[in-house]
Amino acid sequence: MRLITKFTLFMGLLAPIAAHAGSLTIKGSDTMVLLGQRWAEDYMKKNPSTTVQVTGGGSGTGISALINGTTDICQASRAMKDAEKEKLRDRYATTGTEIPVARDGLSVYVNAANPIKELSLDQLKLIFTGKITNWKELGGADAKIILYSRENSSGTYVFFKEHVLKNADYSSRAQSMPGTAAVVNAVAKEKNSIGYGGAAFAKGIRVLSVKKDDTSAAIAPNLAHVQDGTYPLARPLFFYVRNKPAGDIKSFVDWVLSKEGQDIVTQVGYFPLK
Repeated sequence: MRLITKFTLFMGLLAPIAAHAGSLTIKGSDTMVLLGQRWAEDYMKKNPSTTVQVTGGGSGTGISALINGTTDICQASRAMKDAEKEKLRDRYATTGTEIPVARDGLSVYVNAANPIKELSLDQLKLIFTGKITNWKELGGADAKIILYSRENSSGTYVFFKEHVLKNADYSSRAQSMPGTAAVVNAVAKEKNSIGYGGAAFAKGIRVLSVKKDDTSAAIAPNLAHVQDGTYPLARPLFFYVRNKPAGDIKSFVDWVLSKEGQDIVTQVGYFPLK
């Protein structure tokens, strides 16, 4: 399929088609932006006639761009919501195609000087909803817990809210950061802080092991535990496209799913598909 910039009249709506022939646009998850950029760089070296442009902004931003027709591929660290699929269907008569491309162990970060090494999901919920506010309640120092979170357009924010907070509201004391790298930088500088984000960003801080409940063993977010699903916060990372991949999109997706593309997943710090 040749990708040609044009306007397609569909159901009374003027929908821009994103890319020129020989070019692809990828937008979305900040968790995945480094991975997407590495994929793009290596793919363009092997396919110099194709240009691949990768930008972040959050999973929600990428999904909106897919619906608006301003990106070819959306990167998302969460699954599309039913309401988002309905918008896609209303505009293009398709609910899109979901393609798992990697796995992540959503990681909980603390400062390297923090003696805490593990927490349960219930404890994390109490921390991020503001019910536990001092590290001494968890066996740590007598110090106020400083919370760092992501902005609400982030797929990581949504995943953490759904799977850890059980859809409760974040504490009003949680400071929203514009990307995972910003969360890591803040936690690295503030010894009493805690944050969360993708495994690939976990540098210069401590990553906690996580217990499913108070009686379970604490599990680290490593390759074996993420791939077998025993790490409680293991999650897939997705591409979303409007239709079944064809042409330049299919060539790129096929390469991402190949051994060469999956080796890059490991190099960046995430976990390849089985």
